[in-house]
Amino acid sequence: MDQLTLTTPALLFSAISLILLAYTNRFLAYATVVRNLHSSFKENPSRLLLGQIENLRTRLILTRSMQVLGITSLLLCVLCMFLVYIQMQGWAELIFGIALVLLILSLSLSIKEILISVKALDLHLSDMEDEK
Repeated sequence: MDQLTLTTPALLFSAISLILLAYTNRFLAYATVVRNLHSSFKENPSRLLLGQIENLRTRLILTRSMQVLGITSLLLCVLCMFLVYIQMQGWAELIFGIALVLLILSLSLSIKEILISVKALDLHLSDMEDEK
């Protein structure tokens, strides 16, 4: 492996920042949906709403995990830069590798969450089609 420089982990900053922004926007959208579902459920409890609530709970847990992994990846990139700065190259390379793995895990959870979201939307569409 070529020597790791300060610019290598710094390259991930913008990508991770954009990913975290997308995760935060997703979380805020879920918060709105949860509040609306809460009101709907209080007015008219139904089995369909319980299914949506469980689905949202799963998606919120995934989103939280995605955020934690992404933020930890970013923190490790900063630590990596510090280790490069103080010339601890071996540790810097190890920490950078861990940061990359955490980013991969975060993105993998994002894919899983998207698949669950699409499935939930598909259920809504099929429910509307059944009402025709």
